[in-house]
Amino acid sequence: FQLYGYCYQDSNDIPDTLTTITELGSPLEMIQLLQTSWEDRFRICLSLVRLLHYLAHSPLGSVTLLDFRPRQFVIVDGELKVTDLDDASIEESSCTSNSDCFMEFPARNFTLPCSVEGRCQSMNEKRNLYNAYRFFFTYLLPHSAPSSLRPLLDKIVNATGNLNKHATGCLALELSPSPSVNSEFTQKCVKSANTQYRRVPEAFIPDENYRCWPSYHHKGCLLSVFDVNEAIEICDSYSQCKAFVLTNQTTWTGRQLVFFKMASNHIMPDPDKITYVKVTD
Repeated sequence: FQLYGYCYQDSNDIPDTLTTITELGSPLEMIQLLQTSWEDRFRICLSLVRLLHYLAHSPLGSVTLLDFRPRQFVIVDGELKVTDLDDASIEESSCTSNSDCFMEFPARNFTLPCSVEGRCQSMNEKRNLYNAYRFFFTYLLPHSAPSSLRPLLDKIVNATGNLNKHATGCLALELSPSPSVNSEFTQKCVKSANTQYRRVPEAFIPDENYRCWPSYHHKGCLLSVFDVNEAIEICDSYSQCKAFVLTNQTTWTGRQLVFFKMASNHIMPDPDKITYVKVTD
């Protein structure tokens, strides 16, 4: 969380008080997040991966968040940031045997090894990892993900739930998009399509909208695609889709935004768009 300033106060009325001024974020509402596009949720998960890495290798050592729940986080410009550090701890649990390194969660328990130094190995890091899995990854990653990515996402989520800390590294390395439109993320979404469409350059369909979910536009069906093939695949998956319009806008991953339409009766000139109309027999 970005710190802009702080003030330490020590008086008879308010002893040992530290007031901080931080960047403004939006409260994290899981239900609202599930209604956003998968790319936006994926971006949040990537920022959480970076946070997990920082907590495991902070200048103070491995830090655990004892109250690791959605209400302790906010969203700032699409990134997840922790805002409440009252329950942060750098103390690794001491132990004399593995049985002392017992972690209990509502759905599953773990026993970690006790090191020769008498400390539970990586307990802080793995407590954070499992809480990230049960509160975030398991909900935000698989839900409405691109079909071509689901096997990989399921593998990553399951590995994270088994406390495989390399799983988050896999998430960042295998899926993190580069500024280029030819990123690893977008390339995994390419699929071939057999349906015939007629290309109409410099054209737009202003009306004929229908709603789909998730959509970047609340009154229409506006989704992101890697290329025309993926747009055709999406259009074919909706019975009401008869055409789509490629815009010159892209998402943060470089994927192109496309309007999907239920008819093509009224096509207007537009130099910044390309329309594809489904060919009917």
